[in-house]
Amino acid sequence: MSFILLYFFMAIGLSMDAFSLSIVYGTNKIENKKIIILSTLVGILHFIMPNLGNILGKSFLHGFILYGDIITGSVFLILGIQMILSLKEEGEIYELKNYFELFLFALAVAIDSFSVGIALSLKNHNLILAGSIFAIISFFFTITGLFLGKILSNKTGKNSKILGIIILFIFAFKYLLGI
Repeated sequence: MSFILLYFFMAIGLSMDAFSLSIVYGTNKIENKKIIILSTLVGILHFIMPNLGNILGKSFLHGFILYGDIITGSVFLILGIQMILSLKEEGEIYELKNYFELFLFALAVAIDSFSVGIALSLKNHNLILAGSIFAIISFFFTITGLFLGKILSNKTGKNSKILGIIILFIFAFKYLLGI
């Protein structure tokens, strides 16, 4: 039972970036169908990544953490730049247009669970149970963030997008600079 509580709190920690980024993209008034697809993808990847980390083993850990942070930071930076460019275009808002962009979003917020899977495998944890809890919590954090972003956008308009851009750049520099 104590492991379930541990997995639950780990899942909350792993899902916070998904929640924050979901608020950002929710301000773009993303379609409900895409909200469901994106939330599901985030959940699925939060299940797959720790189990993949377990399979690949700890010998891969050091290289992945270095490049994983660079990849994640670069994705956030690119998304932030795209949102800035969309502010200049009259009436057009950058959104996640296709399944590849939805997948990149999901991968960017789930990549940290890969190294968590490696760490959990060192102590023979139940990664199927852990991954399931990670998936459920991250799904709910993502869907909540997307709908909350939609609500904020309706109330604050363009200001919520500017706040979203700032959040994206904070995440980008956090990962790129190791802050």
